[in-house]
Amino acid sequence: MPLSEQEQRLLEEMERSLYHNDADFVASVGVSRLRPNYRSIALGVLLAVAGIVALIAGVAIAQLWLGIVGFVIMFGGVLIAVTPGRAIRSVPGPSSPGRRPAQAKSNQGFMDRLNDRWDRRQDGQ
Repeated sequence: MPLSEQEQRLLEEMERSLYHNDADFVASVGVSRLRPNYRSIALGVLLAVAGIVALIAGVAIAQLWLGIVGFVIMFGGVLIAVTPGRAIRSVPGPSSPGRRPAQAKSNQGFMDRLNDRWDRRQDGQ
């Protein structure tokens, strides 16, 4: 069910308010996507398969050291394969060129920022 025009305007106003009032929060959270690193996934899978082969070979020929080495290689391959890729960070929303809210607010304490936000909200109503 699509939103009515009034609901769309209200949603856009809420977004603008969030970007304006909590710019440091938006900048810290932002939109973060992880881009998979296919090279490390392929390398990890190959190492895991080689480790499984070495583990089975070590068990088959009764060589404990080969089984342990195979397990370590397999475990390392799995760790390499599941390591997250590089993050792509982008912060959507309007930006005001003359104002640096993250820098200005970093000098204030937590309670000071809360009080300032409270005062701004009370002035707006």
